[in-house]
Amino acid sequence: MNFQNTKLFISAGDIRQFPAHPIPQIALSGRSNVGKSSLINTVLGRKSLARVSGAPGKTITVNFYDVDGKLFLVDLPGYGFAKRPASEKARWSALTDGYFTANKNIDRLALVLQLIDLKVGPTADDVMMLRYLAAAELPFAVIATKTDKLNKTDRTKALAALESHPDIPAGTKIIPFSALTGEGRDTVQNILLGLAKK
Repeated sequence: MNFQNTKLFISAGDIRQFPAHPIPQIALSGRSNVGKSSLINTVLGRKSLARVSGAPGKTITVNFYDVDGKLFLVDLPGYGFAKRPASEKARWSALTDGYFTANKNIDRLALVLQLIDLKVGPTADDVMMLRYLAAAELPFAVIATKTDKLNKTDRTKALAALESHPDIPAGTKIIPFSALTGEGRDTVQNILLGLAKK
């Protein structure tokens, strides 16, 4: 699979715009500024395919990236950003919720990559999302982002805290990731390769 052969297929602001293509979907979930755009660019080997916003919370669409015609990488709107009007927050919530609950193609969702800032740890919004994924029995893995911001001791403690977190089921894959150093890129690429349409 050619990761660089990726294009933004659609930025969907309404659930009726979600594509119906018969290829697997891997969704990226996480709070604003957790590093979803950086992960997309790093994993796909593209510098600015996904725009890294200087102002967290700007993504108010569900962005479907077509990766070599083999899968959709689905960038969900970031949550947990306080400096936005309640009406906009409600729209983001409805769009993300709609992806999981009103999506006619939800059976094509192969995996959710739940991004958590390793330095910050799971926020209340992250915990809410983890509980939702577990309750809905959706398959997910945890991406622990920004590992380069911790020293070795703090990193070990933070990863151990994720592994023992009550809302992360035992055995859940936890992938340390850094867009700066490239740590975790190969692991995420291998996950995508394993889930791609053959």
